[in-house]
Amino acid sequence: METAVACINLPEVVAELEQVFAQYEDALVRHDLEALDRFFWDHPATVRYGVAENLYGSEEIRAYRRAAAPVHPGRRIMRKAVSSFGSDAGTVSVEFTAPDSEAIGRQMQTWVRLREGWRVVAAHVSMF
Repeated sequence: METAVACINLPEVVAELEQVFAQYEDALVRHDLEALDRFFWDHPATVRYGVAENLYGSEEIRAYRRAAAPVHPGRRIMRKAVSSFGSDAGTVSVEFTAPDSEAIGRQMQTWVRLREGWRVVAAHVSMF
């Protein structure tokens, strides 16, 4: 039987999370709303805390995206930490900058592998 520690940061799972996050980031800077919607779990329990908003459920998240300005296409990831826990859950945490702000952004996402693939079930974005 594997110990719990042996299931943390399995290389193949971390690679999958790296790949799905890269696809998410690409959709974010291209402002591809349909793709961004697909990356989030379509469920009332999905949560996204933003810089000035608290969103509960996928419907609120979709509505927010349609009303919000796109992120600056020059957004750059400065630092990223990816962790997996078992083969079906993980987190991605990044620090980012954008040319339209002097602030440094922080973003954390909890990803879970569901029947339809990897989905964000909780997210938090802040600026400092």
